[in-house]
Amino acid sequence: MAKIKIAQNPTFGAAVQLPRVGSDPVEVGFEFRYLDRIALSEMFDRWNKARDAWAEKAKEEGVSWKDATTAEIELQAEQLKDIVVGWDLDDKFSDDAILDLVQTCTGAPKAVIDAFQNAYSPARLGN
Repeated sequence: MAKIKIAQNPTFGAAVQLPRVGSDPVEVGFEFRYLDRIALSEMFDRWNKARDAWAEKAKEEGVSWKDATTAEIELQAEQLKDIVVGWDLDDKFSDDAILDLVQTCTGAPKAVIDAFQNAYSPARLGN
């Protein structure tokens, strides 16, 4: 029987199928920050509050598509900063590069967040 420690590694890797406009998705390795259950719940609470605030602001009269899109990009970039600590892209990992990824690749935030969440799924254990 294998011996392991209860404590998790501080980071973990997962493959992300990054969508590309006009092309098939490309598999890219991402390095994620490990969060325990309490830290995860706190992060999701923060994300939900930010999303709800963004949704309310988007309903305001006179809000342009550009303003709404800019706010969504900023929210998604902050989400990725919460969970991603590195990647196997040609672009050096940085806050600016995260913002560039979110701004230029519409489906990237969902793909990255889904890969992060799937790593925590009991289904990965074969149950």
